[in-house]
Amino acid sequence: MGQRWRAVGVLTIALFAVNVVARLIIRFGFDGDEAAADRVTLGMFVVIGLILAGTAIVWGQSRPPAQWGVEVAAAIGMALALTMLVGPLLVGQNPFGSGSATFFWQVLLYLLATSIGAILGHLLLTTLGRDYRSQRLQRLAQSAPTKPRR
Repeated sequence: MGQRWRAVGVLTIALFAVNVVARLIIRFGFDGDEAAADRVTLGMFVVIGLILAGTAIVWGQSRPPAQWGVEVAAAIGMALALTMLVGPLLVGQNPFGSGSATFFWQVLLYLLATSIGAILGHLLLTTLGRDYRSQRLQRLAQSAPTKPRR
């Protein structure tokens, strides 16, 4: 049980670290340049989506989606809370400084990027036939007798 939560914690920290790095790049590299900040933010969402796609591929090979999906959802929820409430404080901003509409749009975009990443990773894994269920069905087909008994 502890091993599962350790993996969730590592994923949470990785997602939060990507956001912190993006915030620091925007703060120190492109302070005041909105177009560059938008590109860095888009890059951050792509990296977060790729991390979750990779996680879905790795975890989906050995465990059913009902198990790893809950763990990914927990990691996304904790990373979202850290990203929205702690992340701005690390670069000297107020989490609600831009208004509630901006805050909730950021939450929506984060959830959208993370969900799309995890879903695409699982769909790729299923398409390749490497997911947990496909592997179990393949093992069952190999172990079943080829000719019916008389």
